[in-house]
Amino acid sequence: MRHIRQTLRLHLQSGLSYAQVARATGSAKSTVGKIVLLARAAGVDWALAETLDDARLEARLYRPAVARASTHLEPDYALIHQELKRPGVTLQLLWEEYQRGHGERGLPAYKYTSFCIKYRDWAASLKRSMRQTHPAGERLFVDYAGPTMPLVNAATGEITQAQIFVAVLGASNYTWACATRTQTAADWVASIIGAFEFIGGVVRLLVPDQPRALIARPDRYEPEVNRLVEELCSHYGVAVLPARPAHPRDKALTS
Repeated sequence: MRHIRQTLRLHLQSGLSYAQVARATGSAKSTVGKIVLLARAAGVDWALAETLDDARLEARLYRPAVARASTHLEPDYALIHQELKRPGVTLQLLWEEYQRGHGERGLPAYKYTSFCIKYRDWAASLKRSMRQTHPAGERLFVDYAGPTMPLVNAATGEITQAQIFVAVLGASNYTWACATRTQTAADWVASIIGAFEFIGGVVRLLVPDQPRALIARPDRYEPEVNRLVEELCSHYGVAVLPARPAHPRDKALTS
């Protein structure tokens, strides 16, 4: 504090410049400037500094930092969580809606990256679950995912809707997708064969949902596959392990 008092006296009382005070006290010019700026911000002149003891002067110059309150409009994370369950709804779409609506309260909105990070942090706090580990080559998760995609006939202009089949390897997330016109058992089997050809091998387990096209008798614990799927399994030496109803984590990679 003696150094601070001397700095303030030389500059405020004697009128020396920053450079002159720095040479007189043996300190850097930037240090002198910082001390003087702190005094100005605290409203301390030399007359006041002389009346304060060291503790009171230090308290005036070095006030504790005040936590900055967030001035951003917080998204409704619960609503976002529910909206994401609807087909075709993405975080990008919800962020754009949030951006359009933030002006009503006059507060700035989060950028897209911050919006996503804050939502995922919120969602991660909802429910704890055990991390699933998939040995390489063990499981292939298969499903028809997302909304249909339009197919345009270049010759006639006719538009039909295509179903999107997705296959994901459990260990690596290596993904293959194709389009089919329907979701019949033949479409499923042909798409699974296409996935095997794409990855260049066969897994031990196929993990689909329990669609009627594949499962002849749905059941929570012992579903029964249809004949075409049985023939596929017999030919390739694989087994089918359908996901349980209402258990999305059984097939989380394609959900």
